[in-house]
Amino acid sequence: MQKLREFLENRQISVYFATVTLAAVIAMFVPGTTVLEAGVNPALALMLFVTFLQVPLADLGRAFIQVRFFAALLTANFVMVPLLVAVLVQFLPHDPMVLLGVLLVLLTPCIDYVVTFSHLGRADARLLLAATPALLIVQMLLLPVYLGLFLGNDATDLVQLGPFVHAFIWLIAIPLLLAGLVQFWAARSRTGEWVFTRLGLLPVPATALVLFVVIAAVVPQLGPATDVVLQVIPIYIAFAALAPFLGWLVGRLFRLDVPAGRAIAFSASTRNSLVVLPLALAVPGAIPVLPAIIVTQTLVELISELIYVRLIPKLTQL
Repeated sequence: MQKLREFLENRQISVYFATVTLAAVIAMFVPGTTVLEAGVNPALALMLFVTFLQVPLADLGRAFIQVRFFAALLTANFVMVPLLVAVLVQFLPHDPMVLLGVLLVLLTPCIDYVVTFSHLGRADARLLLAATPALLIVQMLLLPVYLGLFLGNDATDLVQLGPFVHAFIWLIAIPLLLAGLVQFWAARSRTGEWVFTRLGLLPVPATALVLFVVIAAVVPQLGPATDVVLQVIPIYIAFAALAPFLGWLVGRLFRLDVPAGRAIAFSASTRNSLVVLPLALAVPGAIPVLPAIIVTQTLVELISELIYVRLIPKLTQL
C-alpha cells in the first residue's frame, strides 16, 4: 500500500498533465461537458477531505510550536504576495471582473498539491502540510478584506458574503471535521486504520478528478474569453517568476533552516486556484471570464512547478 502511494505521489505531475489534456480533448469533441460544473464542489470537498486526512494531529501542534516558520508563512503569503500582486495588477485593463479573477487566484495560497511539490523540491513538506488548515482559514478570513482594498466599491457589487460562508462550511469546516473523525477512528480501531490507510491513496486521484471536472466543464466556455486569457497570462508568468524569490527572502529574514525556507518559497509561489473556483462561479455573470482566468492560472502554475522542483533547492543554497 505504501509503495502504491509513493508511486502516485512521485508521478503526480504526469498524472495531472495527462488529466488536463484528456479533459480538454473530451471537452472539445464531446458536447455537453458543461454539465460537469455541478460536480466541481463535491470533487473539491473530496480533495480537501483526503488532503486534511494526511495532517497528523502531532504535526498540527508542531506547526504552531514552530513560531518562526508560521510567522514566515503568514508574512510571505499575506504581506509580501499581496504587495507583489498590487504591482502586477497595474498592468491589467481596468475591468473589475478581470481584476477580481486575478485577485481571487493570486491572493490565496495553495493548501493541497503544494505539499507534494515541496516534497519533490526537498522542502519541509510535513511542516507545510501541518500548517495547511490554519493557512486555509486565514486566507478565507483575509480574502474579503483584500478584495475590498483592491476593488473598492466594485467589491460590494461583485462579491457577496453568502458564497464565502457556504464555501467555508462545505469545503473547509466539514472536510476538516470528517478528517479528524477518521483519524480518531483509525487510532482506536483496526477497521478505522484499514479505512484510513486506503483513503491515503486518494490525494493524487482526487486532485486529478478536480482538474478533470473543472477543465471539462470550463473549456467549452472559453471561446468568448480568449482575449482575457491573453491579458492575464503575462501577469501569471511574472508572478510565477518573482514569487519564489519573495518566499526565499522571507525565509532568510526569519532565519529558517534550509528545508523550511524552501517550504516558504513553494507556498508563496503556489496558489489555491481550484479551491476559489466555487467562489468565482458564484459571482453574477462570472461565466466565461472568471473560470477562464482561474483555469489559465492553474495551467501556468503546473508548468511552473516543474521548474520550481529544480530551481528552489538551488536557490535556497545561496
